[in-house]
Amino acid sequence: MQQAALFELNGLVAGVDEAGRGPLAGPVVAAAVILDPRLPIPGLDDSKKLTAARREYLAAEIRLRALSWAVGWAEPDEIDEINILAATMLAMRRAIACLDVTPTGVQVDGNRLPDLAFGDVRLEGEAIVGGDGKVAAIGAASIIAKTTRDGIMEFLDRIHPEYEFARHKGYGTRVHLERLRRHGPCAQHRASFAPVRAAG
Repeated sequence: MQQAALFELNGLVAGVDEAGRGPLAGPVVAAAVILDPRLPIPGLDDSKKLTAARREYLAAEIRLRALSWAVGWAEPDEIDEINILAATMLAMRRAIACLDVTPTGVQVDGNRLPDLAFGDVRLEGEAIVGGDGKVAAIGAASIIAKTTRDGIMEFLDRIHPEYEFARHKGYGTRVHLERLRRHGPCAQHRASFAPVRAAG
């Protein structure tokens, strides 16, 4: 995978990606990662191409070796209030703002950038379609976002076992839709999403 090319070689570039735009329940989670070029992490890739066990292993390596990493998310009620796209951008801003090292610039998976103005500082930014499979820092962010969100959904499964969130992570699977029809939505469901509205 390539390193960031847009910015100065001595600059610190944060890769940013999200997990959970499509599910019917749970937050949308974003991660921002600044990798340490002195400590490369072999095997970084789009989290969707990795097994769960491989994601967990790489997430631990990223947390150990990265110069800085952070997560941010938007809750279901925020998603309902401002829509999933705006909530995704908000989660990305929150993740970037939580980095304990200020990056020179930001590279984001996809075709849109969040607002990169933080106080008096405006970061440079680049949106890269398929970036999680092209840029190491974005791949790392996709892994952190996915494993963090999966952990949140496993926690929510203990609070709401009737929906089996740990099994499907909030996505609109047959099992989830059947449980949604049987029990109706809970506070973790996205009321603005059509299948949830239909079950309400």
